[in-house]
Amino acid sequence: MKFVYVAAYHQSPFGRLFDISVPQIVERAARGVCGEIGIDASAIDVGSIAAACNFTLNEQGLLAGLLASVPGLESKPIEAVENACASGGQAVLSVIQKLQLGMGEVGIAVGYEKMRDGQGKMDGKLVGKVLGYFSHPDEREGKVFVFPHLFAEVMAAYIKEHGATARDLATIAVTEYKNAHFNPFAQMREVNLTLDVAEKLEGINRCIVDGLPLKTYDCSQITDGYAAMIVATGEGLARLGLKPSACVRIAGWAQATDPLKKAGRDVLRPAGAYRAMGKAYEMAGATPGDVNVAELHDCFTVMAAIGTEVIGKAKPGEGAKYWVDGRAEVTGECAINSSGGLIAKGHPIGATGVAMIGWAAWQLLGKAPKELQVANPRYAATFNIGGPICASVCTVLAPPA
Repeated sequence: MKFVYVAAYHQSPFGRLFDISVPQIVERAARGVCGEIGIDASAIDVGSIAAACNFTLNEQGLLAGLLASVPGLESKPIEAVENACASGGQAVLSVIQKLQLGMGEVGIAVGYEKMRDGQGKMDGKLVGKVLGYFSHPDEREGKVFVFPHLFAEVMAAYIKEHGATARDLATIAVTEYKNAHFNPFAQMREVNLTLDVAEKLEGINRCIVDGLPLKTYDCSQITDGYAAMIVATGEGLARLGLKPSACVRIAGWAQATDPLKKAGRDVLRPAGAYRAMGKAYEMAGATPGDVNVAELHDCFTVMAAIGTEVIGKAKPGEGAKYWVDGRAEVTGECAINSSGGLIAKGHPIGATGVAMIGWAAWQLLGKAPKELQVANPRYAATFNIGGPICASVCTVLAPPA
């Protein structure tokens, strides 16, 4: 196994891209990440690009061809990947695997989503319908907005089985909104959220499904945005004029997929997620105790609680308490979602997994905004999911040597 490193990371602000076209998004992402280290795209050997809603919302396929349209990337091995909300993480793993196969020494992973129109408006019903495609057909009937409904059921099960409260889970959203205030790329950085507002059923904060506890502030955002990363082997870094001692290493990675249907499996203890995270730790030669930076897939607050358990920072059922106790804060035992997470940073689906790894790398390099920078960062863990806790992509990052 070759060591692989994050050579460069670049992202747009998350929120609205307005009238930027998909080809322009792809080109800006590729040129932007190359510009971070002053290289030409021709230095890249392989690539992967991720998006989840592009067929229906953007009427665009063959995204690999758009990436190959960037001067310097033509005729390179590039593929498009889709793994629901884990598409971005899957794109990074796709590049790593190409490098391990000897197809090259430098690769680019791009992820994006354009979920709003040229005026920044969204078609909520259409977005809800498209996201519903990433669930099992048998579990869609009777659900107006499929994904919030499925996770409202997960939230209700978590509260019932573990004795957590809706207020406990609201603490997660409040913590993330506070972090997002200092992240210049975050969608909700101008919103100040208190615990009482996040918990109270009032105004925009309503139950998404009658009879179930999921409320507006428990949900991630509908977001436009892109992210791009250059991943390289040691030999690739030398070609780029970079030193391994100045780069974050992707020390461990793994992917696992559980059945798409939520019924019939323990989604509170997702087997694939635990398996992938365990394999990533094993590859990295690290343990949860080594990690003090993490970016988790909090599409809904309950997933931040479950994700905290998956990465080994809390026992099953105690993830929400980890946040209530302040242990997930920037100054806590492990800074989780210091970026603001999907709930407050935003969730441009295809970009999310790339952005998780990118932000974690910034933390390990000491490049996060000073208000969010973790003191003495050690290892970082990321956990990116797709579907109803179906596809799981996990990484462990090691700081510069």
